[in-house]
Amino acid sequence: MDEEYDVIVLGTGLKECILSGLLSVNGLKVLHMDRNDYYGGESTSLNLNQLWKRFKGSDKPPENLGSSKDYNVDMIPKFMMANGALVRVLIHTDVTKYLNFKAVDGSYVYNKGKIHKVPATDVEALKSQLMGLFEKRRARKFFIYVQDYDENDPKSHEGMDLNKVTARDLISKYGLDDNTVDFIGHALALHRDDSYLDGPAMDFVKRIKLYAESLARFQGGSPYIYPLYGLGELPQGFARLSAVYGGTYMLGKPECKVEFDESGKAYGVTSEGETAKCKKVVCDPSYLPDKVKKIGKVARAICIMSHPIPNTNDSHSGQVILPQKQLGRKSDMYLFCCSYSHNVAPKGKYIAFVLTEAETDNPQVELKPGIDLLGPIDEIFFDTFDRYEPINQHDVDYCFISTSYDATTHFETTVQDVIAMYSKITGKDLDLSVDLSAASAASEE
Repeated sequence: MDEEYDVIVLGTGLKECILSGLLSVNGLKVLHMDRNDYYGGESTSLNLNQLWKRFKGSDKPPENLGSSKDYNVDMIPKFMMANGALVRVLIHTDVTKYLNFKAVDGSYVYNKGKIHKVPATDVEALKSQLMGLFEKRRARKFFIYVQDYDENDPKSHEGMDLNKVTARDLISKYGLDDNTVDFIGHALALHRDDSYLDGPAMDFVKRIKLYAESLARFQGGSPYIYPLYGLGELPQGFARLSAVYGGTYMLGKPECKVEFDESGKAYGVTSEGETAKCKKVVCDPSYLPDKVKKIGKVARAICIMSHPIPNTNDSHSGQVILPQKQLGRKSDMYLFCCSYSHNVAPKGKYIAFVLTEAETDNPQVELKPGIDLLGPIDEIFFDTFDRYEPINQHDVDYCFISTSYDATTHFETTVQDVIAMYSKITGKDLDLSVDLSAASAASEE
């Protein structure tokens, strides 16, 4: 403990573990500590006994649910976009060698009271039940424009500067109706509300392209992949990476108090009477509660079922996005389903989550539209957790605090936070221009 480090990372949540790995690879001397005696922090995975103890207060689940050790229930369930930033980080750091991935079966959207497969290309648009005949033709033209769009080829721009034109202007050019805009904006571009409509169309188009490229990557039914045995494998993979590059790990360290000098700058962390010195501190919001503010709350239901989500083509894994407008809400709702096919439950069992940004104090009522889509449920657990974001000045106190996880069931927002934090900590941009064919090799089809 009495050594000096470039960075001390507190908490072994996914964001902190990714940063610890990236900073170690970058040549920094890293000490990584956690007050818990397990990896994962808020983003840990629980077996059935742990799940029961956390939500029911006892560790004696009913025998009909199967063996406790066959369950790996992620507390922050998220799928990865096959061509997305997290996969690029995994390849950039070579963490893929510690993990096996499998494609996710389906990607769906809730529209007018029904679940539909999300069309992502001009061919799929023509087959989709989401739209009438004329709307399909308009949507097909829009998808062809997006597929052909190349930032460096003005011919593909059709006279529009997407950095100046809003998403709303681009959509109106193709005459798409509100229902079509709803699924494209929320289930393809993965926006969490409708504020994107008044932002530059460039980001909107890039997000749709990412979805389509990810879908093409594994020729599966969705653009998503997910690790076998759940996300608990990810923090440990990055922890191994950090250790390979000289990072030091200490779990079960009580207190972990950040020390500041008289100018308010962090200079070390004290635990069990010893202080480790450092130049910078990286942590999750729970380690520096006076330097964060509450920005919201996530409501969630965790369900154990004996069948897939109905109307999802018997998908053993999948995501359903319920856009805010379809529910008369301010924010989207998400269904996440995984099963024994990804080794997160015993054979014949499915784990489903229903998540949303809480707008009331009653998750049972608020989550009902999503729960009603699940069919019979063996067991259900409800809870809420607060979301925080940093309010400190990192260039003054040298503390770099991650933002809490949101309700989305994909990793795009999480990785954006990690990449932004990496740049603040190192003063460099993270180069993610990697050969994605390595991802295909690392994935189990």
